[in-house]
Amino acid sequence: MARVKQDVRQILKTALYLGACATALVSAPALAQTSPVETITVTGSRVTNPALAAAPTSTPLDAIQPTSLISQDFINRNLPQTGNYDEAIKYSPSVFDTAPNGPGLAESQNITIRGFQDGQFNVTYDGIPWGDANDFTHHTTSFFVSHDFGAISIDRGPGTAATIGEANFGGTVSILSKAPTDAFNVTPYISYGSFNTLVYGAEFNTGAIGATGGTRVLLNAEGLSSDGYLTNEKQARQNLFLKIVQPLGNHTTLAIAASLNHVHQNISIGATAQQIAQFGPNFGLSKDPANQNYYGYNYDRITTDFEYADLASQFGDGWSLDMKAYTYAYYHRGFNGFDPNGFIGTNPNSGFPNGTCVGTGPGTPGTDCDPASGTGGTGGTYYPNDVPGQKLQMDYRSVGTIFRLTKEFAFGDIKTGLWYDHQFNARSLYEVDMTMGPENGVRNIDPNTGAQYNVSNGLGGYITLNGIDRLLTQNLTTLQPYLQLDWQPLDGLTVSPGLRYSYFNRSVNAPVNVKTGNPQVYDNTFDSVLPSISANYLIQPNWAVYGQIAKGFLAPNENYFDHNTPNKTDYAPDTTWNYQIGTSLHLPNLVAAADAYYIDFSNLITCTNVGGQPKCINNGGVTYEGLEAEATYFLGYGFSVYANGSLNSAKDKQTHQWISNAPETTGALGVIYNQNGIYGSLLGKWVGSRYGDSGQTQGLSPVFTVDGSLGYNVENTGSPLDGTSLKLQVQNLTDVTKIVNLAGYTVQNGDPLYWTQPGRSVFFSVSKKFW
Repeated sequence: MARVKQDVRQILKTALYLGACATALVSAPALAQTSPVETITVTGSRVTNPALAAAPTSTPLDAIQPTSLISQDFINRNLPQTGNYDEAIKYSPSVFDTAPNGPGLAESQNITIRGFQDGQFNVTYDGIPWGDANDFTHHTTSFFVSHDFGAISIDRGPGTAATIGEANFGGTVSILSKAPTDAFNVTPYISYGSFNTLVYGAEFNTGAIGATGGTRVLLNAEGLSSDGYLTNEKQARQNLFLKIVQPLGNHTTLAIAASLNHVHQNISIGATAQQIAQFGPNFGLSKDPANQNYYGYNYDRITTDFEYADLASQFGDGWSLDMKAYTYAYYHRGFNGFDPNGFIGTNPNSGFPNGTCVGTGPGTPGTDCDPASGTGGTGGTYYPNDVPGQKLQMDYRSVGTIFRLTKEFAFGDIKTGLWYDHQFNARSLYEVDMTMGPENGVRNIDPNTGAQYNVSNGLGGYITLNGIDRLLTQNLTTLQPYLQLDWQPLDGLTVSPGLRYSYFNRSVNAPVNVKTGNPQVYDNTFDSVLPSISANYLIQPNWAVYGQIAKGFLAPNENYFDHNTPNKTDYAPDTTWNYQIGTSLHLPNLVAAADAYYIDFSNLITCTNVGGQPKCINNGGVTYEGLEAEATYFLGYGFSVYANGSLNSAKDKQTHQWISNAPETTGALGVIYNQNGIYGSLLGKWVGSRYGDSGQTQGLSPVFTVDGSLGYNVENTGSPLDGTSLKLQVQNLTDVTKIVNLAGYTVQNGDPLYWTQPGRSVFFSVSKKFW
């Protein structure tokens, strides 16, 4: 603990020094008119360039790295009401997404960007990085709903020194929330479609309230219920979102936002090829309580909240300040059969057999808990027909702040700031007897004796201590101060060198640790100085080129990390050097962009699931390289065509083999119509060949899907129907249901589990704005 305090003091000194350097360059500022920050001003305003307005994705002229912007208009018109940010970004270059239960009807199981998997890139919400600090991954359905999105940006690169986050090297998915409107309105909406999916909600905007200085408030409430594409995998979700924007005089604006979300879902961990062939591509869970894949044993209850306050001011003499304070939390109770979809029926050869040991002591697997002898441990009982399972707890809360200070000069500007985040995390995994009730946890009541007992699976299973697979608490601290110069030596040229210091501390107290099953207490710090430089040159008012060099860093994944590992290089941080060049062109009828990238990666950690639990390996050095391009051309009469494509490579430096989940190509092609209140689109997505696991194993063939959208907005007719919006959306028009991802492996036999592309789905939505 003394070492942690010493490190924090040193880093705070560094941050103060960086701020002092910027402050010392100029005299004290004078107050002037404010200009609110982007988290306040996202409104989905109309774009005058017809090609830019129609583009599913586009790269801005001031980009310093490959960037795809997705507008609020595109999200509203093309996403089913159930979709989330993973569904919105899937058309972008180098992006691959798997939503096996239908759009937004379960968490995305595999988002990759250039072959970087979830946990190797950032996701931010109104500029705030969020996620699980143990492995840096994100839960696509657990925090937000797409109705509340204002825009999304996909930055395929580490950004500048001012770009905060744990895993910048893989890029950043930036979600901006919708802003309250200037005028009063109420908009109820409802959607119904495939899989008995119902979405209902209402958005309320106060408009600017003159009596309180222009206060604007947005409140949205939404509910969802669905049976899901996969068998017996239902989902119910409720969400509340509140945003308040309050001008404070002429100099400062305060934004406050809060989101509350609850999900109850049945969830599987994939299906074997045999099950897919026998029961169909939508096989998920069964209705047989004698099986470990019974839907009543495999489900999640997840509750989250996300809140922040953002104070933004712009002062005289070129000074501006943005300060955020935030907190978010994730509370997860998960239940699963011990080897779901590894055990079908009563045939023990098809997977891990039924049977549980219950006793007052841990016993010795195979001796005290022996199916042949019918014993169940010290003072316990063996139940040969009971279904073994697991109960998971994953609770955390993050509290943090972001401070940004900018000073403009004639030659450009200087930026300095700090991101601080502290997350407390409590995790556990217990063995339970599902037949006697999964909710009771590790301590159940023996129906024969009435005594409390510990549960373990019939053959010992994972390393356990009294039926506990893991039990630990963590404190995770991130601190990132930065200093950046935006220098404009020539008209149209901006050069941005900078430094960011990344500090990450993980303190663990584990009565039962993740990998060893033994008690462990440890405290480790990982840090690095991250230099970067980027340049953007506006050759013409509508044509720009850019380049970027930056170092990346990521602390080891906790699922892989073990304090007692003899070889420390096994859990060294991920490090990268990113090199990128690109160009963006905005003509009246054409918006186009292209880029090339090369990334030198060390200590790449990748994970696969075995029985739903992550098993990770260090791939060593990996080289990522590729070409990307996208364009939208406005044909006239409301019609536009869109295309993008990428050639990607992600290979081990030693073996020159492909790493897992890295498509060799991606592409999109579509046509869009938007005129006189009528909107229509056909968008196809191509994902090339890839491997599901390391060593170029589990090869997966290319997949191409087509989505369609048709909508009509009633506007300016003078009738009571004004403000009505009708939408029809079809996902996977051609009904492709092939295997698209490796989901993991079964516990007993190590049989591969797969995800399939969900079949064709149709959703109809209607909304009516009242004002």
